[in-house]
Amino acid sequence: MSLLEQQTFIKGITPFDNLTNLELDEVSKKLDIHYFQKDQFIINESTVEQNLYFVIKGTLQEIDSKTSEVLSVVTAKEFFDPISLIEHRTKNYFKAVEECLLYVLPKEVFLKIVYQNPKLEHFFFQSISQKLSQTNANNQNKELASFMVARVKDAYLQKPLYVDENETIFNTVKFMKSHNLTSILIKNGDGEFGIATDTDFREKVILKRLDFDSSVKQISTFGLKSVDEDDFLFNAQLLMTKYGIKRLIAKNKDGQISGILDQMSLTSFFSSHTYAVANEIDNATTLEELKHASNNFIRIIKSLYAKGVKVRYISKLLNELNIKLFEKIFILLAPNELMEYSALIVLGSEGRSEQILRTDQDNALIIADNCPVSDDEIEKFCTEFTKTLCDFGYPECPGNIMVSNIYWRRRTSDFKELISKWINRKNEDDFMNLAIFIDANCVVGNKQLIDDLKEYVYNKVDRSAVFFTTFASFALLFATPLGIFNDFIVEKKDKMSELDLKKGGIFPIVHGIRALSLEYHIKETNTIDRIKELNNKGVIDKESASEYIEAFNFLLTLRLKTRLTKLDMGQIANNSINPSELSTMDKDMLKDTFKIVNKFKKFLTYHYKLNYV
Repeated sequence: MSLLEQQTFIKGITPFDNLTNLELDEVSKKLDIHYFQKDQFIINESTVEQNLYFVIKGTLQEIDSKTSEVLSVVTAKEFFDPISLIEHRTKNYFKAVEECLLYVLPKEVFLKIVYQNPKLEHFFFQSISQKLSQTNANNQNKELASFMVARVKDAYLQKPLYVDENETIFNTVKFMKSHNLTSILIKNGDGEFGIATDTDFREKVILKRLDFDSSVKQISTFGLKSVDEDDFLFNAQLLMTKYGIKRLIAKNKDGQISGILDQMSLTSFFSSHTYAVANEIDNATTLEELKHASNNFIRIIKSLYAKGVKVRYISKLLNELNIKLFEKIFILLAPNELMEYSALIVLGSEGRSEQILRTDQDNALIIADNCPVSDDEIEKFCTEFTKTLCDFGYPECPGNIMVSNIYWRRRTSDFKELISKWINRKNEDDFMNLAIFIDANCVVGNKQLIDDLKEYVYNKVDRSAVFFTTFASFALLFATPLGIFNDFIVEKKDKMSELDLKKGGIFPIVHGIRALSLEYHIKETNTIDRIKELNNKGVIDKESASEYIEAFNFLLTLRLKTRLTKLDMGQIANNSINPSELSTMDKDMLKDTFKIVNKFKKFLTYHYKLNYV
């Protein structure tokens, strides 16, 4: 191969794409080419390793030097074995499984380049979990330009409610209080609008001891600045800055006032929109107002993701907003007494604070045995609750795990009987029902009801000798989609080759960690929080815990990235990805992630003796 071909080959492999031109030239000039036959060892127990290898053609196996187990497969445009060169000892063996053509770089050249290039040094001295963490951060595309094209109408606009300028200050404040307003429009005799704000009432009325029966026009400000609701939000910020004002009147294309844009809403939009949406939920008095607030959730997700916020924090924030939303719906729809005598719980990924986009509903209602509300009233509320969530964009659960289903709406004593059946029958459906119930989180109502039932679960499973072995075995239900030659195992769907991130990686981690947490009575429901607690208890060592956390984060981040892309293309946001559409770095990190998943599966197999099941 020519020097240019060698440089192009090396430059196309991460992290050697960070080489300077001088370093790339030095590396390329020192490369040699070696040929290996099928079944020939490149590195074994007798090898004193002196080279770094790049695979031009062929496939190799990395073999554990102690157990002879195949650890990974190395294919074209990959390299091996840098760790042995850095640590000056042979850790694992490498064997050709077919004819191989390799570039060979001398050890001294490799180490020289590593130590003089900070990016290479950082890469090779990172642990796999650190690499995943770095990739997670890099993957969150900081598309801040999206904020530059946001429109005024995209932000939270306060309702354009107004009173006549001759209305009394007392009645005006009373009107504002009934509508949860911080400012109000004032209309004069010429049809012009002014404004009175909470600051005006504090500084012009209270501090100056103005008579409450005085007309509100005495404290109003006219000559308001306005902005078109279709104008860029950035321009609205410029107007506020230019004139030193905190509010603008937004007008529609017909020149009518559509709302009031205040500084807090604008700032909230540019930070993540969360304050305005949370405030809108708190102030909502009707289902229609709540629906309007919930429609902004996807915008929050996109903005936080674009700003590089970790997926686990996005999911926790969305979980808090969902709780606010569900609680408000409960208050608006449920009989008053039901609040004290029931617990509305969310299950599965929502209970773990790991659901971001609205996939489907997973909820249940625990009713106290002494609840005075009739079954008919409860059924009516639950039916309406499910219907409302559907209207808000939360699809019905395909498995019918919703409060509208009497199976998931029952008294405490009935739930105890159901839990006993789940534990004793030991079939897949029962164990999966138990699994999502363990993840339950109380949204609104009497939290003690779910806490007591979880304690009941702990007591029941502790008495079952074979329970955990069977329960944990479901983590191995789906094969990891990584072949023996380090290639992805995909399924053909609608002419697309895709793999399922949930089955292949997310579910095994979630359920395996869930099983361990149940065994050790860990109360946390979030998977990462559970991993940390398992590490604190000495069940999982620190290095493995770090790997599991970063692998899990990477899978969730990759799934969210893919789902948002599909939504923008008008497609269904599911768990499937096409590996061929991933960048080289994402492919490599996904392979590393699946290796961690396999490592975790081996841990579970050993811990629960699953190879005997």
